[in-house]
Amino acid sequence: MRLFGNGALAIYLNDHLAGATAACELARRAAANNRANAYGPVLAELADEIREDHEALEDVMRRLGVGRDRLKLIAAWSAEKAGRAKLNGRLLSYSPLSRLEEIELLLLGVQGKLALWRALRLRSGEDPRLRAIDIDALIRRGDSQRRRLERQRLTAADEALAG
Repeated sequence: MRLFGNGALAIYLNDHLAGATAACELARRAAANNRANAYGPVLAELADEIREDHEALEDVMRRLGVGRDRLKLIAAWSAEKAGRAKLNGRLLSYSPLSRLEEIELLLLGVQGKLALWRALRLRSGEDPRLRAIDIDALIRRGDSQRRRLERQRLTAADEALAG
């Protein structure tokens, strides 16, 4: 028995892969922008984990025989790059508002990733190709990421919105 219809599966996983691709870029940028402050270590750790989750999704896709939609990946990568041009209250520099919005976007991405893992877990018992994937571990890591990002978000919101 198939996990989903092949077309729906390919679309669903490629949509999440596009989001994961943008999230990897954003997480790496947020970690680099905060390297010299208290946010840096947490964001660097999260960037590594988000990259590992991206790799896990690619593994799921390989196991299920789902190809990568290059157009979606290019669009996601481009959208992340274009998002850097958003006004942040400062003309040319990183600001506390930049940090807050990056963390909030990462938090939204983690929520989406958790939705993916939970959807796959619902059907994983019916598809032997997924049995080697520890979906529960991916969900636990996503929950941990969500909690850590929320702590960072609250601190960043307090700093960004204080003035």
